[in-house]
Amino acid sequence: MSSAASSRPKAVPRGRADKRNAILNAAFAVFARRGYAQACVQEIAEEAGVAKPTVYSHLNDKETLFRHTVETAADALMAENLTAIEHLRDRAPDEDPRAALTDLAHRLARICCGERAHALRRLTYAQVAQFPDLVEIVQERTAHRPSAALADRLARLSLAGRLRPCDPEQAAEHFFALLTGPLESRSRLGTRRVPAAELRDTAEAAVDTFLRAYASE
Repeated sequence: MSSAASSRPKAVPRGRADKRNAILNAAFAVFARRGYAQACVQEIAEEAGVAKPTVYSHLNDKETLFRHTVETAADALMAENLTAIEHLRDRAPDEDPRAALTDLAHRLARICCGERAHALRRLTYAQVAQFPDLVEIVQERTAHRPSAALADRLARLSLAGRLRPCDPEQAAEHFFALLTGPLESRSRLGTRRVPAAELRDTAEAAVDTFLRAYASE
């Protein structure tokens, strides 16, 4: 066998990958329901439909399982946010940005107030003393990377003359703050379900305030 072939990483068998995903999904459900301290690996194994030793063979111990569970949930939220932001690419560059930004705000508001996002925030903040680094990881994946993607889209709108010349990174930060700040308050930090009408009103108010500052004259 050639050295190139021997150095090539081995493919993970599909069965093993599926089991790992099932374990992580089950772990998120149990951790969200019980909290870190009260959750037990046996319950996670039962929820995943695997034997308890199988959980340990994939994730070593409860702490490792929790870390990977939080990171996987953060990755899923990041993907949802980036997909929502990607929709801005589909809008014509000469279109009034209000419609595009309102559509984006509605999508992001639904994600922000979804059960996965609420559960992830509760888990992360509840365990901040034991896992302080997870706050930074979650923020990077669910806030900083989407903000960077939005900055790119806002820069293009600015170049097209649809927004005034601006620092796109700061503009993206302002957009998210105008949207997520009120949603955090209305959801009582993720403990209250925000009705659809409130989500809509909050999203539209965020866009209105944003455009008062950034719309081209």
